[in-house]
Amino acid sequence: MDYREEVLSFNCGGDALFGIVSVPAQIARRAVLIVVGGPQYRVGSHRQFTTLARALAAQGIASLRFDYRGMGDSHGAMRDFEAVGEDLRAAVDNLFKALPGVEEVVIWGLCDGASAAIFYAADDARVTGLVLLNPWVRTSGGHAKATIKHYYRARLFDPELWKKILRGQFNVAAAAGSFVRIAGAAFGKGRGGASGASAGGPASLPERMQAGLARFRGKVLLIISGADLTAQEFLDTAAASEQWQGLLAAPQVSRRTLPEADHTFSRRVWKDQVVNWTGDWLRSW
Repeated sequence: MDYREEVLSFNCGGDALFGIVSVPAQIARRAVLIVVGGPQYRVGSHRQFTTLARALAAQGIASLRFDYRGMGDSHGAMRDFEAVGEDLRAAVDNLFKALPGVEEVVIWGLCDGASAAIFYAADDARVTGLVLLNPWVRTSGGHAKATIKHYYRARLFDPELWKKILRGQFNVAAAAGSFVRIAGAAFGKGRGGASGASAGGPASLPERMQAGLARFRGKVLLIISGADLTAQEFLDTAAASEQWQGLLAAPQVSRRTLPEADHTFSRRVWKDQVVNWTGDWLRSW
């Protein structure tokens, strides 16, 4: 299908923001807002977001990918992913202005872009769906436990590691020191465990994300990379929480996994699969 791309400039809090809207010849009523995981800009690692937007446009699905304030070509001060709600609202507002005929929007986010989407979505009735890839739920304890469980365990059974040790090419003392530090973060007292929140203290990032997703009434597509510590930390965090388990088991949530994929789906076959899953899911409801 034919499509065109146009620069879209708009205002947010007195600052100029810039993005690219990909417009198919015939626009479906449901469009996509691509939210960038940071620190990134609208093209993405190995042109990931550009490839996604153009592939969706070729399927008849319009999209907008843009730069937050302080990133890429956009003006203003850089801000944390939990403080981009105004940026997202401005992007959604201008997506609808640029694409007459669009009735609703799905937010597509990778890493802390997925986290930002979760925090925003329930407060905008125009958002009817979320595509969440390897959501960021980082805490010191959760990351440390994921590293021990998924990295160190795999390394112990890696023949190349033992070959390096036998050849004297591996610094065992340094590796042991690193492991001790990570184990301390994972199991040390007063660090909030995997959730990162101590009893009676402020809610942790995973807890706040769970609360945000619980408020959202739309559909969700969760895409997980099997070879990514960020994804594994998310899955481990969810597995340890009845609230998260209940959310992910809900009928409006669909899950897909690419067992060999890395965090940004860097190989063409992985990127193509993500595009196909996204397009199929968008047309399924």
